[in-house]
Amino acid sequence: MKKKYTIGRSDKIDLPELHLFELEAKVDTGAFTSAIHYHHAELIEREGKTVLHFTLLDPTHPDYNDRSFYFEEFEQRKIKNSFGDSEERFIINTTITLFGKNFKTDFSLSNRGNLKFPILLGRKLLKKGFTVDVARKDLSFRNKSRKE
Repeated sequence: MKKKYTIGRSDKIDLPELHLFELEAKVDTGAFTSAIHYHHAELIEREGKTVLHFTLLDPTHPDYNDRSFYFEEFEQRKIKNSFGDSEERFIINTTITLFGKNFKTDFSLSNRGNLKFPILLGRKLLKKGFTVDVARKDLSFRNKSRKE
């Protein structure tokens, strides 16, 4: 696949379906799946179906909005964390906006509360046409700012 976009080591991204905009995200070519910090997640029964109910970020984050999300389509998967330990995580598929384009990708719900970046962008997303330049940052955000 021909690479179309150069992304830096970090950027500010939009997750329109989750009503989150200009969130700081770290690019991590060592991670396969992207991750997002969650505050609360549980499986509930709704109209006879098992549904994933969750909130994102946490009350200490400036973009926390205490909004509940309900996903009927989700997975549970074992994912290795940065220490090499396997964790059972919920996986959702949602839209991320970078360089003015929307990309559907998977995010694992992860406890990233003690980390600088609430979002991690992994290889599954980066394979959709991105080259990483670790000497740069906020390339998509700057492109967005110029267009506005």
